[in-house]
Amino acid sequence: MSERSARGGAIMSRPIGLLRLPREVRFGFGARAAVASLASGFGERVAFVVDPFLADTDDFRAVLTGTQERGCRTQVLADVPPELPVDSVQNAAEVLRSFSPDVIVGYGGGSALDAAKLVALLLAHPAPLDQYYGENAVPGPVTPLIAVPTTAGTGSEVTPVAVVSDPSRAVKVGISSPHLIPAVAVVDPELTMTAPPGVTVYAGIDAFVHAVESFTAAPLADIGADRLPVFVGRDVLTEPLSLEAASLIHRSLPAALANPADRRAREEMSRASLLAGMAFGSAGTHVSHAIQYPVGALTHTPHGLGTGMLLPYVLQAFLPVIADRLAELGTALGLDAEGDESTRAQAAVDAIAELCGRIGLPSSLAELGVSEADRGQVVTLSLQARRLVDIAPIPVDEQLMGAIFDAALAGDRSLLFGTVEAGR
Repeated sequence: MSERSARGGAIMSRPIGLLRLPREVRFGFGARAAVASLASGFGERVAFVVDPFLADTDDFRAVLTGTQERGCRTQVLADVPPELPVDSVQNAAEVLRSFSPDVIVGYGGGSALDAAKLVALLLAHPAPLDQYYGENAVPGPVTPLIAVPTTAGTGSEVTPVAVVSDPSRAVKVGISSPHLIPAVAVVDPELTMTAPPGVTVYAGIDAFVHAVESFTAAPLADIGADRLPVFVGRDVLTEPLSLEAASLIHRSLPAALANPADRRAREEMSRASLLAGMAFGSAGTHVSHAIQYPVGALTHTPHGLGTGMLLPYVLQAFLPVIADRLAELGTALGLDAEGDESTRAQAAVDAIAELCGRIGLPSSLAELGVSEADRGQVVTLSLQARRLVDIAPIPVDEQLMGAIFDAALAGDRSLLFGTVEAGR
């Protein structure tokens, strides 16, 4: 008998999978040395979109100088603010339009890489950015992009999504299209070695959420459709990536936090973030992310802080219907394989909650400044994030979303026991 996806479609009986990735991925200590050569391969005009606090670092200057030494003309854009207000992205594109770059190099954390993606979009398809909100609204290829992450978390270097802040919207807005996947990803763990502890924690736990939610998403239903959604659910190609990423982060995030100079921990975190990005770039993420967007807008707290804090509650709610997956996840995390499936699934959720506590995350929405008065707004806006909610392992309605909110607000996962029936 075949499984059924959250979209209601029957899962094909044979194994199927879908990955959409850059044409080239370079990974390892020292990989940044290849950026100049890679960029010059696209043409002689190279634009850099870089986090402002990285623009004067030795590492970035070496990349910039190396590109110039190859005969390339360069322009550096380093004033794109965090949270990416839509006007700032539009303005950045206008600044670079007269330069007419052959390739854009995004260098920095998730905001810098998302800014580079959106500038690449607007240079190729000039229009108000809101015309591209949602899924599959980008009409064609964008300006080629090389993505160089300096944090281990977002996976943006391999994903088809960028997020922007629009003052006309209550929450951040996603633009999702395979055309936004960078042409090349260059992942050098050494660039993460100087990340502040907060960045290490919040980016790292967000990568863990990417891994876990892509592994527990609804299964891919069909690869024969003329036009697939951007995020299609888990499959036989994404699942091993998700498990490996979760295993690495569970082991290495506390180590990287305890000793920022731990090269093995930094390498494993960068590799895990990359693998998780490969997985969720096709499979997608689900309810922890859906709830975090309105929570983040209310509390102005970091994205990873919210998704990480929410993950144990989301998994607890879904445990009766994904016990097999959670038990398998527990094995990947190195937990004891004894006991029945439900016991091992609960142990996995408990271990994830323990990891969140060990790295210093709050245990409730109340600690983030959310109150009962926010319930209606958070639940309503969470349910409107359809690209996320639609690939949850089971359909999510107002009652279930409200139950997750209530438990997370109280900091009590036991409130979710029995919320969802096994076999639902």
